[in-house]
Amino acid sequence: MSLKIQKNINIYFKVENLVFATNNLHKLQEVKAILDGKVQIQSLSEIGCLDEIPETADTLEGNALLKAKFVYDRFQLDCFADDTGLEIEALGGEPGVFSARYAGLEHDSYKNRMKVLRLMEQQTNRKAQFRTVIALILQGKEYLFEGKVEGVITREPRGEGGFGYDSIFVPNGYEQTFAELSAEQKNQISHRAHAVKKFADFIVSR
Repeated sequence: MSLKIQKNINIYFKVENLVFATNNLHKLQEVKAILDGKVQIQSLSEIGCLDEIPETADTLEGNALLKAKFVYDRFQLDCFADDTGLEIEALGGEPGVFSARYAGLEHDSYKNRMKVLRLMEQQTNRKAQFRTVIALILQGKEYLFEGKVEGVITREPRGEGGFGYDSIFVPNGYEQTFAELSAEQKNQISHRAHAVKKFADFIVSR
């Protein structure tokens, strides 16, 4: 699937509410903070969606669209979904689309981090990037937005904040991991921040 970043597209209706197709409270809080009230966001639980949404695509773009379509098809509500992957150069881009379940289907963040550090023990090339793709469905039309941030993988976890792989990733230009940065700092520079800002600029443009 080719990713097309949306630019200069006029929307002739006002977007006031969107459903965020996620059950991840960390993501929900992060996106709401980045949007800063520009659009009101509803969670899946707020619309009564308790289903396990499939993530069976082999790309971030595919998974994001699957989740957004799942909600739109069942509830006919404007919605968006994201998928995020940590892509490590020395591991051929892994864990990538399998980031959330890299060490198993139970989505255990601790085990995922430990697997990455174990595989990277002998690697001198520590380059990596986080990449987020947001799929937005508005009145049946689909749009994709991408954000990424480059950095390096640490040799041990550092920091108590964040979630997922944050404690083993240092963004370029910083000495702290995402887990050591404040939420405000992370929300200025993260992969999700870049994608959400493009998405937000698009939906509030006229």
